[in-house]
Amino acid sequence: MGVRRSPARGYRAGSRASYRKVIIVEGKTDKERLLQILMEPVEIICTHGTVSYEWLERLADRLQDEEVYILVDADEPGMKLRSQLRRELPNARHLYTRKLYREVARTPMDHLARILYDAHFIIDESWLLDPGTHG
Repeated sequence: MGVRRSPARGYRAGSRASYRKVIIVEGKTDKERLLQILMEPVEIICTHGTVSYEWLERLADRLQDEEVYILVDADEPGMKLRSQLRRELPNARHLYTRKLYREVARTPMDHLARILYDAHFIIDESWLLDPGTHG
């Protein structure tokens, strides 16, 4: 597998301009879990479950030149949020957890790693090989 690099959280020190990819999630736990897997600079934005029209409009303006991904829960509030985001960010790519898990925060780390890997993010591939080693 090669040398294990430090987690993506170390990349956050850079300016916003250094980001190419943005993932929109609902909560802080979702963000923290993705940061454990990602091995490239990615801005992760938490909506905390709901968004106002004004906030969404400002976000859409700010993200117009970014590569945007949406990963929200597979429950009713998550689907409502996804619908709002789809309207305001029509070019965003939608990533999905399984309905079985319902929440991103409850999705097994190896499955989250697979979702990100399949979307062409650079990840710590050891999550795919042996998720049990991350204790």
